[in-house]
Amino acid sequence: MKALSLIASILVFTAFSAFAQNETGYDPEARLLELGIELSEPSAPMANYVNAVRTGNLIFLSGKGPTKADGKNITGKLGADLSIEEGYEAARVTGINQISVLKSELGDLKKVKRIVKVRGMVNAVPDFTDQPKVINGYSDLMVAVFGERGKHARAAVGMGSLPGNIAVEIEMVVEVED
Repeated sequence: MKALSLIASILVFTAFSAFAQNETGYDPEARLLELGIELSEPSAPMANYVNAVRTGNLIFLSGKGPTKADGKNITGKLGADLSIEEGYEAARVTGINQISVLKSELGDLKKVKRIVKVRGMVNAVPDFTDQPKVINGYSDLMVAVFGERGKHARAAVGMGSLPGNIAVEIEMVVEVED
């Protein structure tokens, strides 16, 4: 728990100090470089859907899971196979994957006006109740990369299972500039 709190505090402090500057300093891609985060080519959908749909100035991103750079998923149930800290990392990895989709859709992450809504689904045993602590891995990353624009409305819920036994699946809605 202390490690989770420390990680969250560092990410939030770093995000706020980096974005204390005025709007002309808004550069999520530079922020990704500072954080040492490399984006990847978004994975292809596993069925008859698309990674993102844009309507007007909103982009709805399909649910993604915690696929690591090596192509392997973080799998397991929170409360049985994975700790809160491991779940937090799975949510963070999922956030990187979603930012990769955004970059692919927009070409330039400076077009992100606001992360509007996040829905986090946690693969958990029935008595697991720390879903928000897990999904904080995603939310903390959005604030670290997008600053104030990364703050969002959110749901964090438990699921009896997720596809391929992935630890988390997260979808989001993003407002973008024209």
